[in-house]
Amino acid sequence: MEKKTPLYETHQKYGGKIVPFAGYLLPVQYGIGVIAEHMAVREACGLFDVSHMGEITCVGPDALKLLNEILTNDFSCMYDGQARYSVMCYENGGCVDDLIVYKVRENCYFIVVNAANQEKDFAWMKAHEQGDAVFTDISDTVAQIALQGPKAQQILGRLLPEESFPTKYYSANFDAEIGGMKCVVSKTGYTGSGGYELYLAADQAPAMWELLMEAGKEDGLIPCGLGARDTLRLEAGMPLYGHEMDETVTPLEAGLNFAVKLNKESFIGKEALASAGTSRVRVGLKVTGRGIVREHMAVYCDDEQIGTKQVGMTTSGTHAPYLGYPVAMALVDPAVATVGTNLSADVRGRRVAMTVVPLPFYSATRKK
Repeated sequence: MEKKTPLYETHQKYGGKIVPFAGYLLPVQYGIGVIAEHMAVREACGLFDVSHMGEITCVGPDALKLLNEILTNDFSCMYDGQARYSVMCYENGGCVDDLIVYKVRENCYFIVVNAANQEKDFAWMKAHEQGDAVFTDISDTVAQIALQGPKAQQILGRLLPEESFPTKYYSANFDAEIGGMKCVVSKTGYTGSGGYELYLAADQAPAMWELLMEAGKEDGLIPCGLGARDTLRLEAGMPLYGHEMDETVTPLEAGLNFAVKLNKESFIGKEALASAGTSRVRVGLKVTGRGIVREHMAVYCDDEQIGTKQVGMTTSGTHAPYLGYPVAMALVDPAVATVGTNLSADVRGRRVAMTVVPLPFYSATRKK
């Protein structure tokens, strides 16, 4: 039986098309459609219910030591409110999950994990708990709403005083208040268009949603669903667990080297990551042939000397609405990962041409 987020009735009110996802009933889109929602986030602003994500705290004098031991990034020297992306690995270097860690204050951290992995992640954390530090799953008490797009700041500015805004990307104000509701305002997102993510008490989510929608009315703020969330993250070249990474893929293969600190004294998976070679890497692909390339499609390279051979597999793919052409990501042999390399995908028995391009496909500064 799928769960409902605190905003389930709100999605029905706004005409959301509800589907099962990661154990929850969530809107895949609203009446306006995925492409229109996608473009709204790129050009104005969109509002997402992300309450299905998991929230876990790590508290105690040994919290920092514990996080540094079970996660690949280094959480030393963080300031209060700072956020840091990381991967949690198995001993063999495969990914348990990717997540974000916030330092609330000394000895107190707030962790956001993927919805589909919430129970698995928490069990892994509890199994590796040590010293004077405790993990607590608070997911059921927390709602998360994402306000994303270039007009997010001016919309939120109608509700939040300037001094309460987090000033830096990947930072948060844990003591914000909007409309009398205490909340966390984080300068983060999963769309590539900038914006904010708000965490608050679950029972206050419907009131916060309505407050934000009213504040954004003149700027074209619209509710957005899972469909646009996925096309936006893919267009922005952001990896998704279960696609670009899983227990069989290391963070180094997924191109997440920046979040793996091999100079740390130790962490789970370090030995495997330090000793393993990289037999495949994540790349971005612009589809130049006719057709849409989806996930799990074989990638080929045509070589004059050795002929045609399979060199990898796609992990995600779709038409990129803002860019106006299809894109895909794939794990491929490093020998063919150079930008400009021509490859092809097997799409139901037909070869579709692609070219390796830089990631991200879209960025707010570079755009098309």
